[in-house]
Amino acid sequence: MIARDQALAALHADAFDVVVIGGGITGAGVALDAASRGYSVALVEQADFASGTSSRSSKLVHGGLRYLQHFDLGLVREALLERQLMVQLAPHLVRPLPLVVPAFEGQRLDRLVGVGLNLYDVMSVDRLRGRRRRAEDEDEELRAWAPERHRIIDGDEVVERLPALAARRPTSGYLFYDCQTDDSRLVLTVLAEAERFGAVCANRLEVTELVEDAGRACGVRVLDHESGERFDLRAENVVNATGVWADRLRPEELHDEAEVPRIAPSRGTHITVSSELLPLRDGAIVPAGEGRSIFALPWLGATLIGTTDNDYTEGDLDHIRPADSDIAYLLHATNAFFASSLTPADLSGAFAGVRPLISTGDPKKSVDISRKAELYETSSGMITITGGKLTTWRRMARMAVDRLVERDAREAPCRTHEIPLGQRVDAAELPRVEGVPQDAYERLAGRYGHVARDVLAIAAERGELAQPIIDDGPPDLLAETVHGARTEQARTVGDALLRRTRLGLLAARAVSEPQVARRVARAMAPELGWDDARMEAEARSFLDEAAAEGIVADGAPAAYSS
Repeated sequence: MIARDQALAALHADAFDVVVIGGGITGAGVALDAASRGYSVALVEQADFASGTSSRSSKLVHGGLRYLQHFDLGLVREALLERQLMVQLAPHLVRPLPLVVPAFEGQRLDRLVGVGLNLYDVMSVDRLRGRRRRAEDEDEELRAWAPERHRIIDGDEVVERLPALAARRPTSGYLFYDCQTDDSRLVLTVLAEAERFGAVCANRLEVTELVEDAGRACGVRVLDHESGERFDLRAENVVNATGVWADRLRPEELHDEAEVPRIAPSRGTHITVSSELLPLRDGAIVPAGEGRSIFALPWLGATLIGTTDNDYTEGDLDHIRPADSDIAYLLHATNAFFASSLTPADLSGAFAGVRPLISTGDPKKSVDISRKAELYETSSGMITITGGKLTTWRRMARMAVDRLVERDAREAPCRTHEIPLGQRVDAAELPRVEGVPQDAYERLAGRYGHVARDVLAIAAERGELAQPIIDDGPPDLLAETVHGARTEQARTVGDALLRRTRLGLLAARAVSEPQVARRVARAMAPELGWDDARMEAEARSFLDEAAAEGIVADGAPAAYSS
């Protein structure tokens, strides 16, 4: 990505066809879609890219097996087709993940689950025959990857795939497939592709209001959180892709004029634990009581457990802490299923995010509210896109840009189904750099693809940068924090540890030590012009951020009640 100061200069000097508000996966997708159709695009994000919901997901690119329970077949079908396409477009970032539904003590496997998996299989693959393939029909696009059909496996294979279940001696299980990603890295990759098509993207820019001419939006007023400067960004079209913040910009226009339903935020909490404590080769569907289930997944060398799905009414959307009761709920379900005895002290990290769900006015919990995306256009001309889920980001972006194209009477079909997201690289082909641990190469290839070569070039600049950020910890390199500051607009230690790497989620206790924060600040300082006092301030700021985010689950176990 271009440097932030260069992006700011362009935003001040130029007028754009489209300004996108929001640097999560939906906003990034809109920027890519619009830019690839020939629009000049600006994107602004009030905090860091992916700092909201888009870095706090379950890391799954999936159809949503549970939505079949509500007979939401269209949503599942749409998501499954997007899942397949993402594996094709970003094979280093979106990878197939086997998942297991075990059974114990000779019990028969749940027939309803089997029926659901049969439907999942059928909808996963485009099997329409005898129809002419048309490029504009996304359901007819060529898919390079298709999952194997689900099957029944015996108890030995269940244990082979889920070693943590060995003590419970499972007797059989269903095996099926979904996909997994690094969500914040996916956002950064989509933004990089948008820039390749000419988009200008910058973070730490908050939109405070619309700029209008004769009642129509002709741009946005922006507050630069780094300099304190306010300026007008000129654009013919405004797309609001701010997720849970969507109804905070022009709320009276959205709710009164367009009768837009209120955003109903839902908190999803996740916890991580070392793979030594809970070893998994594949994912597991874990019963969590009252007909609910959670995931236990291998992710970046650790085990990720989640998620909860509870209405969020606490108001503060800038720092969403995992609730103690949510952590207790996840631990209770995990311990009951795996016959383990995990406590909050065993956790390597915890995080929570708020999903932007569209309220239907029904007083049910958000788990019963549809994840379908919704598009609204109001009298100012502002287009708001919200709802949806990580998997369907590309279709949400297409909805928004299709409206722009229709409004402008352009002939500009969507192209994002054929635009690769980064470039895959074989870890064995990466150049070796003295001091870089062997297991770091696979991590770099999976995170950056071909750009891993640039990270390794930084690691070669001086010996310290070739070392892991945490001694005796995950293989994330100090060079990655420099790369983030140099080429991805990482502006704080938190940007580097929470979103450019994922150490804040996987090694929260270690990164919350002052010496680690200082080490990262010292590495980033030459890129960002920090003196010694600023380095110390930035390290302290991250420790405050980590506390506000609640990434270390260090409280006493909360009482769990089913």
